[in-house]
Amino acid sequence: MNWIVPLSDVKFGSEEINAVTAVLESGWLTMGEVTAEFEKEFAAYTGAKHALAVSNATVALHMVCLALGIGPGDEVIVPSLTFVATANAVRYTGATPMFADITSENDLTISLASIERALTPRTKAVMVMHYAGYACDMPRILAWAQAHGLPVIEDAAHAAGSFLDGKHLGTWGKVGCFSFFSNKNLSTGEGGMIVTDDDVLAQQFHLLRSHGMTSLTWDRHQGHAWSYDVVAEGYNYRIDEIRSALGREQLRKLPANNTRRRELIALYRDLLAELCPALSVPFLSHPGVSAGHIMPALLPKGADRLRFMEGMKSRGIQTSIHYPPVHTFTSFREGARGADHLPLTDEVAAREVTLPLYPTLTDAQLRLVVEAARDSLRT
Repeated sequence: MNWIVPLSDVKFGSEEINAVTAVLESGWLTMGEVTAEFEKEFAAYTGAKHALAVSNATVALHMVCLALGIGPGDEVIVPSLTFVATANAVRYTGATPMFADITSENDLTISLASIERALTPRTKAVMVMHYAGYACDMPRILAWAQAHGLPVIEDAAHAAGSFLDGKHLGTWGKVGCFSFFSNKNLSTGEGGMIVTDDDVLAQQFHLLRSHGMTSLTWDRHQGHAWSYDVVAEGYNYRIDEIRSALGREQLRKLPANNTRRRELIALYRDLLAELCPALSVPFLSHPGVSAGHIMPALLPKGADRLRFMEGMKSRGIQTSIHYPPVHTFTSFREGARGADHLPLTDEVAAREVTLPLYPTLTDAQLRLVVEAARDSLRT
């Protein structure tokens, strides 16, 4: 469909085109020097000691679970209001995701009180997700987890460029995992990054992402090794040089793009309050600096969401839902653990609708979205 205002939009410029062209002209496409530079730059940006690029954030989460020794019989506490990859990564290891509720209608991140209720003797870790780029309550969650001897995994798929108390999200817990999917603030089409300050875990990630091999093709091409050993079970979770080239250029643009996203969110709040006050916006006065990945809004109780979204579509405005709760999916419904204690997730997720947000969205386009929302609620 030819949207007047799409939900998201990625604009690559001459910088990305030139960077990709340089990789193609180099003749080296698999993971190599460009990826190493991308990792170095991302580590510097986030303040992490180690950054390892991978093929997507899902495999990043999977690798983290494996490296932490999570497996059959274990449980990991996760939010239900998230993309399914958060829970799938736990299931890949044979462990069970234990679903926790959100904090409130204004704070759609995982609730510490719900985390506490989900704790069992089989709990092996807590996995939080910084919804829309807004910080979970990391100081309190970390203090609780440390008291129980549990590592905290940060699903930072929405949080490239998000900070809490001056510290980049993804670097608070044991490990952070970022997504570079096509609609993300930093986009490579597909791709992801793991960050950690733990030297031992970082070495495990190096092995896990490339078949457990002690040296890679790039090492041998550089003459640093002639052969290799396989010292652990591993996977082909590597990124390639083309996407790393895109990532380096996108990283340079990330601060300015995130600033624009925050400006647009502020404008959304003002215009919705003026023209469509029935549509509320969560995360008011939330601590930290958000990357502003998406623009969630909540319909009034009793509103017909499908009718609203069809009304927006008829006006050329694309909307979405973030997210259908994971515990409601067919694959998770039977035997979903903790799913009977998620009243806020169930109630808020049924009202959530995501409005367009991207750095090149104009003020005039944003006003069109708000006016369409007002009119769609009236009909």
